[in-house]
Amino acid sequence: MKRLLNFLIIGMTVGLLASCGGSTDKNDETAGDNAEVKSMVEEAPDPMENKGIGPISSVTLGELDQDMANLGEEKFKALCSACHKTDKKFIGPSPAGVLDRRSPEWVMNMIMNPEEMIQKDPIAKQLLIDFNGAPMANQNVSEEDARAILEYFRTLN
Repeated sequence: MKRLLNFLIIGMTVGLLASCGGSTDKNDETAGDNAEVKSMVEEAPDPMENKGIGPISSVTLGELDQDMANLGEEKFKALCSACHKTDKKFIGPSPAGVLDRRSPEWVMNMIMNPEEMIQKDPIAKQLLIDFNGAPMANQNVSEEDARAILEYFRTLN
């Protein structure tokens, strides 16, 4: 009985040590992907100059339009609040202060075109890594609604 117990302990120890050593192909691929994305981010232009990938190439921000911001708040609550909280990091980043970190065009393109942004934009790729691989869902937001959500984000600073 004692001999069987020793054999089991040795077998489990060897198995544990073997499973801890080396790395799997999946980890190697992930490490390579992370290095590639970090390289892209380091080479990327200033985040405020990056307009993202999508239909929005220019946004002019004037004086805050409170009616548009109110509509944007409604749209944000209906479409985005399951993953984004205005006061803290959640499944996705908080939109508070986003216009201090990103261009308005980038924000609207991310809202309207998340799949392509995640595939091609270095900042969006890094956010995917930072938020544990949870991609932003495409809510099929119209340009008008994306602009309203952007206006709402301006009230969160």
